[in-house]
Amino acid sequence: MQELTLAVVGIDFPNADGGNRRSEAMMTLPGEPVALRPEPKNPHDANAIAVVSPRGVQLGYLNAERAPYIGARLARGEAAEAIFQGLDGGAAFIRLRFGGGAPTLPPPSQRPATPPRPARPPRRSEPYDPHAFYPDEDGPEWGA
Repeated sequence: MQELTLAVVGIDFPNADGGNRRSEAMMTLPGEPVALRPEPKNPHDANAIAVVSPRGVQLGYLNAERAPYIGARLARGEAAEAIFQGLDGGAAFIRLRFGGGAPTLPPPSQRPATPPRPARPPRRSEPYDPHAFYPDEDGPEWGA
């Protein structure tokens, strides 16, 4: 048995049917099964392997470096199962297991928490972030 974590690239490109790959990836939970569909007639890469969500929406493709290796093993008829692992930046990741059985998710990374946004309006030299939260400055007690 062999397990691999593989990048799914192209999640920011639209599907031919207009489906949104990134939105679909955001709705796919870690551990949900995904399908791998080789596309030997793909005009850009004969080794392309599409990754499809449990709802039948394409999430993207396996990266071009790993697709020939994975495609060759699938073509030999090796038993393989894949699950969605998660999103990180511009790529999604899947976990693939050859040799039978369901893949296992690796433990969550020990990344530090994202620092909070500033609680004050930006200085004139700082760019304004329309999505940031800028509370009112402390002022006098309001009311009676």
